[in-house]
Amino acid sequence: MSNKTSRRSFLQTVGLGAAVLGLPHKGRAQELPVEGFEKQRLTEDPSKGWKPVSDRKIRVGIAGYGFSHFGALFGFQDHPNVEIVAVTDLIPERCAALAKACRCATTYPSLEEMVKDDKIEAVFVATDPPSHPRHCKEVLKHGKHVASAVPAVFGSLEAADELFSAVKSSGLKYMMFETSNFHEDLHAMRQIYNAGGLGKLVYSEGEYYHYHEKPLPSFKGWRNGTPPQWYPTHSNAYYVCVTGGTFTEVSCLAMPSELEFLQPGNNRYKNGFGTEAALFRTSEGGTSRMIVSWDTPGHDGEMGRIRGQKGSYYGKFEGKEKPVVNTKRPPLPPGVQPGFHGGSHGYLMNEFVTSILQDRTPMVNIAMALNLTVPGIIAHQSALKDGELLKIPQYAM
Repeated sequence: MSNKTSRRSFLQTVGLGAAVLGLPHKGRAQELPVEGFEKQRLTEDPSKGWKPVSDRKIRVGIAGYGFSHFGALFGFQDHPNVEIVAVTDLIPERCAALAKACRCATTYPSLEEMVKDDKIEAVFVATDPPSHPRHCKEVLKHGKHVASAVPAVFGSLEAADELFSAVKSSGLKYMMFETSNFHEDLHAMRQIYNAGGLGKLVYSEGEYYHYHEKPLPSFKGWRNGTPPQWYPTHSNAYYVCVTGGTFTEVSCLAMPSELEFLQPGNNRYKNGFGTEAALFRTSEGGTSRMIVSWDTPGHDGEMGRIRGQKGSYYGKFEGKEKPVVNTKRPPLPPGVQPGFHGGSHGYLMNEFVTSILQDRTPMVNIAMALNLTVPGIIAHQSALKDGELLKIPQYAM
């Protein structure tokens, strides 16, 4: 195994211990997860300036407490406008652990049973990605708002169309919790872009590097050999979540991997690629280069850069004139922490909760979720065809 600890083995080893996560960056290489997943170090109170929009409590159910413990990591249990009324996981021990983490007494043996509970208004789906579309549709069918971990669908264009139709016809809220959307840099890019400081984007690039020499633990082995571009949202966000635009066509190249589990005969996907580099045409007429990689050791994490007609953002804005705009992320309710994945967890959860309280469309709605996810499905098809240029389906609210 690599000396670099995977994010999931790290979380399992330290049990999300604050003592370890609070250590300085230097001198703890063996404990550090891949970059982008560590808990953000706070320099000020994240709730400074927060104002409640309602005194109502939304009754939430949580589904899924897998190896990453995502069901509890987004902090629903800490939001002053949330009451967690039920949780579920198929594995009894994990279900009990999720209930404890969420401070909830009511458990169900499955999502299908939990969504029958009339007390629940909204459900967070943190189950395995192959089940996301099926579980989200089940939640919507029972008249409840739904938030989902990434990706929205898993390699299926048919599932994408079915999920889109289900959300549109339901009239309910759907939000995908894309973590890059609330990275500090991406949020600043979006604010500056919307204020006109960047102009149209000529070029953007994003990367999601997550090296692991062996398959990571996952429900029914769904992670084992996953085509990289089936998990594209962390990188694609560095265009789609900045501009609200889409990718219209793609050419994607990949190399056969040397890792054993990424040999076509050693995984259910018959996938031999550990890294896929996609070149997209954007709806603005620009170009985006988006990479997802499992098999390249070195600097890991979720990151991106953008260049526009008026300026660029490579860690900071440089350009003709920076607009007067607040680039800080919005304040969080007292008790809610930014959390992991670049300090994005609390912001995503709060955005979903607030969208229900204010009866508005949430960020990363169903159209944006699919415009983040589906291009990766087409990109993998392109890689299998040695980079053939392919058209990408478009979704709009």
